[in-house]
Amino acid sequence: MNNDLTNASLNKWIDRFLADEPPRSKSLVMTVFGDAIVPHGGLAWLGSLIDLLAPFGVNDRLLRTSVFRLAQEGWLVSQRDGRRSHYTITPEAAQRFARAFRRVYAAPHVHWQGSWTFVLGTNGITPAERAALRKELLWEGYSVVAQGIAGHPAGDAEALDDLLGRLGMRGKVYVVQAAQLPGVQGKPLADLVAEGWDLREVAAGYERFIGTFAPLRALLADGVTPERAFVVRTLLIHAYRRVQLHDPQLPVELLPEPWPGAAAYELARALYLLTFAPAEEHVLEALRREQADVPDAEPAFFERFGGLR
Repeated sequence: MNNDLTNASLNKWIDRFLADEPPRSKSLVMTVFGDAIVPHGGLAWLGSLIDLLAPFGVNDRLLRTSVFRLAQEGWLVSQRDGRRSHYTITPEAAQRFARAFRRVYAAPHVHWQGSWTFVLGTNGITPAERAALRKELLWEGYSVVAQGIAGHPAGDAEALDDLLGRLGMRGKVYVVQAAQLPGVQGKPLADLVAEGWDLREVAAGYERFIGTFAPLRALLADGVTPERAFVVRTLLIHAYRRVQLHDPQLPVELLPEPWPGAAAYELARALYLLTFAPAEEHVLEALRREQADVPDAEPAFFERFGGLR
């Protein structure tokens, strides 16, 4: 395909995406931090952020408002040096941030061991604590399977303990692992999936993602400029992350067949492999305009999507 025609088609795709599905600036800043800035030390000067966000239509004023709100919410911390300022992720948010983005780049291959993790509320917690716990558990993919009981067939113990710690609820609720009792003709535990989640909306989200991003395979095959690569890579991760937020990350044995999440992951991986290297050139150029000693990407960056090297 002619390079000029390819570039024009890619630009048209980007323009159409930004017009049809304009990302919220605050959420986009979080995507840029997680995908592009954290691997280089996690610090970005405001001037660099302005340069990086400009291709998405995020102007100076909107960016300043977004980072100010993220700082108010405890995600970012700002520091001034004369008339300049830079932003980093707060230590309190760093662990949650890292876990959320590791999930984005990991293959969906959790297997079921036949048991469930259940979190049981007690009479000793307040209504406010109960509401906060329910909200956080739903965010982690748990389902309320009965009154006061949330469950997941592949609960992450580390993430759950961290969640209880953030809420100050360690030792206040019961956390148990349960399996089918042999010799008792009870309902199969696998049936709890259908009772706990309606996966149709999640599947539809993955299918929309595939339909939107699949044309990029051909448009990126002959190469792409660093700035365009950064824009595509950022939109890719932003859109994929949004779909994943609604995915409870169930074991593969408990998912309907065929599950579009697997195809969406393979597409995201293929497009990331086509864009990550030139995008890194653009990221480093923007960051190093404000701070010359910004490091190259940390080794963990190259483990994304099963390996980038």
